[in-house]
Amino acid sequence: MTSTDPAHTDPLAALRTPGAPACDVYLTGTVFLDIIFTGLDSAPVRGTETWARGMGSSPGGVANMATALARLGLRTSLAAAFGDDHYGEYCWDTLERDEGIDLSWSRKVPGWHSPVTVSMAYEGERTMVSHGHQPPLEVPAPHCPPRTRAAVASLVPGAPAPWVAEAARQGTRVFGDVGWDDTGRWDLAALEDLGRCEAFLPNAEEAMRYTRTTCPRAAAHALAELVPLAVVTLGSEGAYAVDGRTGQTASVPAIDVAALDPTGAGDVFVAGFVTGTLAGWPLPDRLAFAGLTAALSVQEFGGSLSAPGWSEIAAWWRQVHQVGDQDPAALARYDFLAPLLPHTTRAWPLRRAVPTIGFRGTA
Repeated sequence: MTSTDPAHTDPLAALRTPGAPACDVYLTGTVFLDIIFTGLDSAPVRGTETWARGMGSSPGGVANMATALARLGLRTSLAAAFGDDHYGEYCWDTLERDEGIDLSWSRKVPGWHSPVTVSMAYEGERTMVSHGHQPPLEVPAPHCPPRTRAAVASLVPGAPAPWVAEAARQGTRVFGDVGWDDTGRWDLAALEDLGRCEAFLPNAEEAMRYTRTTCPRAAAHALAELVPLAVVTLGSEGAYAVDGRTGQTASVPAIDVAALDPTGAGDVFVAGFVTGTLAGWPLPDRLAFAGLTAALSVQEFGGSLSAPGWSEIAAWWRQVHQVGDQDPAALARYDFLAPLLPHTTRAWPLRRAVPTIGFRGTA
């Protein structure tokens, strides 16, 4: 598991001692082939043909977060099922060979076609259509997961994952996120794995619905009574966090960028926060870093291939310092990154996502 980023930074270098876990983060879930259309002026209208000015393909689903973690220098292990069709081969090769993600816990399923999502990005939002079938074998999620520093678990109401309990028992730091509750019940008690999480990272709407509050900051405080650390993403308003153990709070504004495609931005945010937490950074720095990585990701299409690495972060750093009217206080918020940034001469903005299956690109 080695980074393919030529400007690689290892934020956990100081922790890599004999006897330490070989893997930093474990996660499991469904890998989709994402096909993303961008440059749409509005939503498609029934009975008409709409042309998009841009299109890209990339591994999606849980691959978004796995790629984001790997590009930030974390040794990442993914357990997932892959079809043996061309889509599955493309996703496997991209994740294992191009991103250096450990797929030893993953399996290729003969005769099973890969799940596919078509995403249309317009007006700063996205609309998705997905198709897929359950694999004939259980998606790999071992009851005894590998020994890792951290794991990211997608919490499902009423469906605790046995591997989460085992990971927590081993001392793995579990970070939980959550999706939309299709049942409409929004019952915190149904998130049975929440009590095993060190941090819980819902978005504002999810946090307010689960806590029956009307303010995302109030929701964060309510969640901090149940989990050591509650982090609520606020969209264009940034993010807010509450440490339930110390009472510390942190808030960072969003970075203003020209958004092309928001696909996977939430996954990139979680990856940035996990990275900062494992590296031992203060809470405000972790929150700022997570927001920065998410902001950089929405400037490219695709959820996984748009995730920034350290070369992109360094390029952003140089670019903002060349703008004369920057707020010095706002720039100082990111001074903690200076010792980590590689010395790279690559131009900004960078393009990493390949346009479609079959073309090969370089990072």
